[in-house]
Amino acid sequence: MLRGFKNFLLRGDVVVIAIGLMVALAVSTLVKAFADSIITPLLNRAQGNASAGLGVQLGHAGNSATFLNLGTFISAIVYFVVFMAVLYFGIVLPYKAIQKRRGVTVFGDPEPSQTCPACLSDGLPMGATKCKFCASDLPGPSAA
Repeated sequence: MLRGFKNFLLRGDVVVIAIGLMVALAVSTLVKAFADSIITPLLNRAQGNASAGLGVQLGHAGNSATFLNLGTFISAIVYFVVFMAVLYFGIVLPYKAIQKRRGVTVFGDPEPSQTCPACLSDGLPMGATKCKFCASDLPGPSAA
């Protein structure tokens, strides 16, 4: 039982995923610091000197519980976009290039498929002649 667990942990896929998650965590912390330290102050300054930030006061003046802080929301959107761009250009593209050199296609287009006209099941291989769900005949390749 423990040997199987050890083999599972030492598989290449699990190690790659673990390293990817650690890199993502580190990048997330870096990008969050950028958004909190640079983007949020810039957005807060856009409203003026006397404001608590970019937003609208819904209740009594000075009550932070009723301040609708749009600057924080915009900062979160910027954080998300920057984080996803860093992950895509820093991890996904290099990973695709490495796997392509190995002859493995990752993040590619899905295989073409067809839909059964009788039960409307989709995802059937293009060369299939019978539906695997309802066993009805599928149209030939010339009809598709």
